[in-house]
Amino acid sequence: MADEPLVLGIETSCDETGVGVVRGTTLLADAIASSVDEHARFGGVVPEVASRAHLEAMVPTIDRALKEAGVSARDLDGIAVTAGPGLAGALLVGVSAAKAYAYALGKPLYGVNHLASHICVDQLEHGPLPEPTMALLVSGGHSSLLLAPDITADVRPLGATIDDAAGEAFDKIARVLQLGFPGGPVIDRLAREGDPKAINFPRGLTGPRDAAYDFSFSGLKTAVARWIEAKRKAGEEVPVRDVAASFQEAVVDVLTRKAIRACKDEGVDHLMIGGGVAANSRLRALAQERCDDAGIVLRVPRPKLCTDNGAMVAALGAEMVKRNRPASDWDLSADSSLPVTDPHVPGTQDHDAGGDPGHGHGHDHDHVHELSKDNLYS
Repeated sequence: MADEPLVLGIETSCDETGVGVVRGTTLLADAIASSVDEHARFGGVVPEVASRAHLEAMVPTIDRALKEAGVSARDLDGIAVTAGPGLAGALLVGVSAAKAYAYALGKPLYGVNHLASHICVDQLEHGPLPEPTMALLVSGGHSSLLLAPDITADVRPLGATIDDAAGEAFDKIARVLQLGFPGGPVIDRLAREGDPKAINFPRGLTGPRDAAYDFSFSGLKTAVARWIEAKRKAGEEVPVRDVAASFQEAVVDVLTRKAIRACKDEGVDHLMIGGGVAANSRLRALAQERCDDAGIVLRVPRPKLCTDNGAMVAALGAEMVKRNRPASDWDLSADSSLPVTDPHVPGTQDHDAGGDPGHGHGHDHDHVHELSKDNLYS
C-alpha cells in the first residue's frame, strides 16, 4: 500500500466543498462542507452563494482531510481537482485552490472530469474497475450512460438526458408537492409508504423509434405537475406518498431498463451506477433485481460516495498518477461544459523539466515557491 500514489482531490462543481485523500484505491479521508442549507430557501442552488461558500470552506476542509488521513501535505504525490463540468464560478474556486497548493508544494496538478470521477470512485468501494465498465450516472445535472474502456483516457457517451436530468425532476416535483429542497431524499422516504402502481405516469423515450440510450424526464415532470394541479382544483386531497412512489417508479424504471439494454448490446457484464440519485433506495433495489435477472454484476458505491465528494476526484487522480498520465499545465482553467470524453485535462509541457515535479514552465520566482513550501506546509 505504501507504494501506491497518495493524492488529494478537490471537488467544487456545485454546492459542496469536497476534499478527499486516497492512497491507490484506499480511501483515507473524505471531508465535506455543504452549503445546501443556504440554498434551500431559494428552492435550488444559487451559483454566487455556492462560490462564496467554497471560498470560505476551502482551507479548513483541506486541513481537516489531511488531519483525518494522518498525512502531511508534503507526502502527497499529486493534487487532483474537478476542472468541469459544473458551475463556472464554483469550479474556478476549486481549480485556483488546487493550483496554489500544487505550486507551493511542488506537486503535479491533475484537472479531472467530474463525471469520470463519479465512475472511478467505485474503486474505493469494490476495487479496480473492470475494463470496459458500463456506467449509469444520475444526478441533479446529469443522466448519462457511459462506456469506459479506460477511465483515465477513454470514456464514450452512449446516451444522455435531452432535457431535465433525473435529479432535477426529483427537485421540481418535490417543489410542486411543497416538500422542500433537495427533493430526492424526501421523495425517496415518502415513496416507501406509497403505492408505485397507484398512478401510471409516462415513461419518456421508451418507444420503439426513440433513442435507445437517451433520457427525457421533462414530460414526466409536466405530467405529474398537471395531475397534482387537477387534484387541487377539484378540491381533492393529493395522495403525496402515492404520487412520490409512482413518480419515482417511472424514473427508476426508465433508468434501469436502458442501462440493462446498453450492457446487453455492448456485451458488458458489469454495471456501475453513480451520482447523487444513485443513493435512491428504489433505484438500487430495482437495478439489483434487473441485473440479477440479466446475469450482470451491479456495482454501486455506498450513498455517501454517490453524492459529490472529494474522494472521487482523488480516486481518479490516483489512477492518473498510477498510469503515468501527463499532469495539467499551470494555465489549467475551469470548463463548465468539459465533455466526458476528456477524463482529464493533460498539459502540453514537460512537467518533469525545470526542477520540481509539476513545474515544467520554468518559473523565475522559485525563491517565492521555496519560501511558500518551507513556511506554509508541514
